[in-house]
Amino acid sequence: MPSPRRRSRPTPRLRRGGAPPAEVRTAANDPAHPAGVPVAAAESAPPAGYRAVFQVREFRAVFAAHLMSLLGVVVCEISLTVLVYDLTGSPLMSALAFAAGFLPYLLGGTLLAGAADRYPARRVLVVCDLVCAACAALMVLPATPVAGLLALRCAVAAVSPVFNGTRIATLADILGDGDLFVLGRSLLRIVSQSALLVGFGAGGVLLALMPARAAIGTTAVTFLGSAAVLRLGTRRRPARGGGAGATLLRDSLLGARAVFAHRRVRALMLMFWVPPAFVVAPEALAAPYADRIGAGTAAVGLLMCAMPVGHIVGEVWAGSALGPRGRERIVVPVAAVCLLPLAVYSVRPGVPLAVPVLVLTGLASAYTLGLDQWFVEAVPEELRGRAMTVMTAGMMTVQGVGMAAAGLAAEFLPVHHVVAAFGIVGTGCVLVLLREVRRTEVRRAEDRRAGDSLAEVLRTEDSPAEVRRTHALDGAGKGGPGPNSTEARDGDVHDMTGR
Repeated sequence: MPSPRRRSRPTPRLRRGGAPPAEVRTAANDPAHPAGVPVAAAESAPPAGYRAVFQVREFRAVFAAHLMSLLGVVVCEISLTVLVYDLTGSPLMSALAFAAGFLPYLLGGTLLAGAADRYPARRVLVVCDLVCAACAALMVLPATPVAGLLALRCAVAAVSPVFNGTRIATLADILGDGDLFVLGRSLLRIVSQSALLVGFGAGGVLLALMPARAAIGTTAVTFLGSAAVLRLGTRRRPARGGGAGATLLRDSLLGARAVFAHRRVRALMLMFWVPPAFVVAPEALAAPYADRIGAGTAAVGLLMCAMPVGHIVGEVWAGSALGPRGRERIVVPVAAVCLLPLAVYSVRPGVPLAVPVLVLTGLASAYTLGLDQWFVEAVPEELRGRAMTVMTAGMMTVQGVGMAAAGLAAEFLPVHHVVAAFGIVGTGCVLVLLREVRRTEVRRAEDRRAGDSLAEVLRTEDSPAEVRRTHALDGAGKGGPGPNSTEARDGDVHDMTGR
């Protein structure tokens, strides 16, 4: 008996512009996916988790460099604060040495952001590390006055947003702008939060073993190590763009203007800024709050560590237990209540209640992974470096402003009322922003559907009669395209990856 004939399926055709269809794209044209594995299959597979990110060689280099540069920043902050206090005996000057790490962020992130897209990313990262190493080396010199120390610390802080923004944009180049990017970004945040827990303690031990200037000298070594790892461990990529013929300053300002002119990017950018501006209140007021409730100095450490612990647990849970769609689904509901636990401070809780409240607040940071995905998809690639630089600069700036505002309010109001008010007012602001985010999502979905319909019409007009007959056979009796049709496959892939 002859075997039944199998109906042949049409060979996938190139889309307009030469891009291969989604069902046949492989690692040859998408380096974020394993070799020979169709992109559609990779995107429909279960989430691989953080282990898959570490399998990318270039990410391992970026991660190692991040560890070294972060260690350098933490040690520099502690050592410089101690050194300035030893030289001046002034608590004010010591505090200014610490504040110098926040104040120039906005200036550098605004005026130097154009460098992230104007020059090759690897060059920008290496030069930023070398600048930081040179500043640290000058701090070690005994002849450097206090004013010079503060100026050098400002210089390190000014290039930090350019470095951070370029690194985030480079992650999208290395890992693609899908799930691996989200997990890679999450890993870098987890390391940063962990530094809050162990970095300052390690810095204190280092200062117990050597003078402050010598400790700053180790900072220069870590920055040089980071520069070497990035230079040797990542490949050179061309610059994304930038204003041809324009100065760096003009290019940076025009880039920031273009970023904020994009309605959805603007809404998502504010979602990165507003919650941190309010969530810093309990940490900024930890010492006076512990004093008001009669707790000891050990309570201050518990109150300061509780939120970073929650943040790390929340990030790890979202990155390990949830898939890409799950992370996006929790963005709106979790972000809407992320600051609400702080309202418990209105009853003036003791340490046994305040610590779980702060851990719960940190857990809510799990929504940032989905927000990362939305942001990298919304930003045009030619603006990616500048957008990431402005975003990181704004985050650091608003946290400094939030700390100052909380301290100022605590001068006139009870500390626990200030923290509770920050939680309630911040929740109201986040709800307003989420409404705008949802509006831009609906509008973008409508534009996407219109674009998909037009693209389908163009493909149908250009397709041969045999392909159209096969489509009709696949959809016969089913009220539309069948499961084997190109339209159905394209729609499935797009639904899984697009927003």
